[in-house]
Amino acid sequence: MPALPDLSAIEALDAADPLRAFRERFVLPEGVIYLDGNSLGAASHAALAELDTAARQEWSQDLIRSWNTAGWFDMPVKLGDRIGRLVGAAEGQIVVGDTTSVNIYKALHAALALRPGRNVIVAESGSFPTDLYVAEGVVSTRPGTSLKLEGVDAPAIEDLIDETVAVVLVNHVNFKSGTLRDMAVLTKRIHDAGALAIWDLCHSAGALPVELDAAGADFAVGCTYKYLNGGPGAPAFVYAARRHHDNIVQPLSGWWGHARPFAMETGFAAAEGIRRFQCGTQPILSMRALKGALDIWDEVDMQALREKSLALTDLFIALVEARCGQYGVSLETTCARASRGSQVSFAHDHAYEVMQALIERGVIGDFRAPSTLRFGFTPLYTSYRDVWDAVAVLEDILASGVWKEPRFAVRAAVT
Repeated sequence: MPALPDLSAIEALDAADPLRAFRERFVLPEGVIYLDGNSLGAASHAALAELDTAARQEWSQDLIRSWNTAGWFDMPVKLGDRIGRLVGAAEGQIVVGDTTSVNIYKALHAALALRPGRNVIVAESGSFPTDLYVAEGVVSTRPGTSLKLEGVDAPAIEDLIDETVAVVLVNHVNFKSGTLRDMAVLTKRIHDAGALAIWDLCHSAGALPVELDAAGADFAVGCTYKYLNGGPGAPAFVYAARRHHDNIVQPLSGWWGHARPFAMETGFAAAEGIRRFQCGTQPILSMRALKGALDIWDEVDMQALREKSLALTDLFIALVEARCGQYGVSLETTCARASRGSQVSFAHDHAYEVMQALIERGVIGDFRAPSTLRFGFTPLYTSYRDVWDAVAVLEDILASGVWKEPRFAVRAAVT
């Protein structure tokens, strides 16, 4: 095992960091080490400025005229194209709007409609729960359709893919363990069986390079409030490969997905291209905050981002295992760099209490039931010194046993 770096080496890493200037673009509270960007990204000055303009000028002064003068109506598609650069999608294949859950519902129905005669959805039992809940809901609306799960119906997702499968819904990065799947390899396996692939990018968009087009993905969904820093409840996005556009049918046929929304026609006629994935009126203030957040991403080298992400997570794993391993923490995230997203998870029998003690000390990560301490590393604003200091606090909390104080066991509504 290589020798652990000392503080001078950590400071040298920060001095040489090609992304270090981005940290100043974010609002980071003094005295806080924020390692929860995989749950909610930090606010950027640009996002707040856009939100202020949208509220004080466009809404307050220009009123309804802003649908045209400020380009509100076309924002979902324009923002989708900007996200496309980050996830390897050519223009016209991503639209921003609704939530991840709603977009999964639309994408699953669209995929099933493209594969008539097939009646099985495949997903992961370890998926983020909303993916499974929505898949169950889709099955309930389509008699004869069933849901099969990796980890329940077979050990590996590949073992479930056969000629009965219409669509596979799979997470690019697992929300709990941080494990990264090989998108190109699994998509080919899915296509070889005649099925379609829907990729959930919630924990990879903005965390690492994604190549939807190159991998041959059919559909993808993702959120913008994590690594993309769009703000709490920021609108999600949905991707559909251009080859499917003419045949997409999705059940939420609202007026924004109509070919002529202001013709006020009685019957529904689907818009062309990716716009047919739209449903109803979108949250414009949230869209404008996202626009500001994406302004920063126009300047980001995604390969440099990935390299720093791996370096940060390598460092965190090494330091925690060396300094805290004796206190009952065990690594849940893979050590294999090629199979790791931008988060690290450790298990502890009292993970909730330990995390609450960390948060009280200004180190903010999060807890996932039943026993996971989860830490997200956002390369645009997380420093190597943040990692060093966070591990020192974790070591102190575990060694002192302060986490055993009763107040840390009181459960909040959001964990």
